[in-house]
Amino acid sequence: MKQIIAENQSRVKAIIRKLTGSYNEDIEQEVYIKTWRNLENYKEEGKFTQWISALTANVCRDYFKSKQYKIGVNQLNDEDILQEVASSQSQEEILDAKQRQKIILKAVDALPRKLRQVVILFEFEEMTYEQISKKIGVPEGTIKSRLFNARKILAEKLKKLKGE
Repeated sequence: MKQIIAENQSRVKAIIRKLTGSYNEDIEQEVYIKTWRNLENYKEEGKFTQWISALTANVCRDYFKSKQYKIGVNQLNDEDILQEVASSQSQEEILDAKQRQKIILKAVDALPRKLRQVVILFEFEEMTYEQISKKIGVPEGTIKSRLFNARKILAEKLKKLKGE
């Protein structure tokens, strides 16, 4: 397990930062716990790094759905928020980035299963069309079509973010 952590730690931390807007040690620990628990379920059809990347993205999504996250967000009162914003402009940008990330993840989660699967594999796990095709057993053209349709749906759902 130490070797797995050493080889994947920077990737896991980067995904956590990308999806949550900041580094969260609790999420990282949860990723390693789930990795350890599910290691026997790993099928060597793709790269291990892609598998642990998908697992990390799922743990981040679970975090946004968790009671811990919701309580943390709800515990901020108006004075705390104003004080934080007044003390640092970058803090406002961090909060905005987290909110945007949450909206994007919800939009991706709302996609039909086949489209969501392709978006996650292509955008989050950074797999190629060919790798995705082999993994899910459909032609590359179908992958491209699904990705195009998913992006079209996401663009419509997320067009308000562009204007912000």
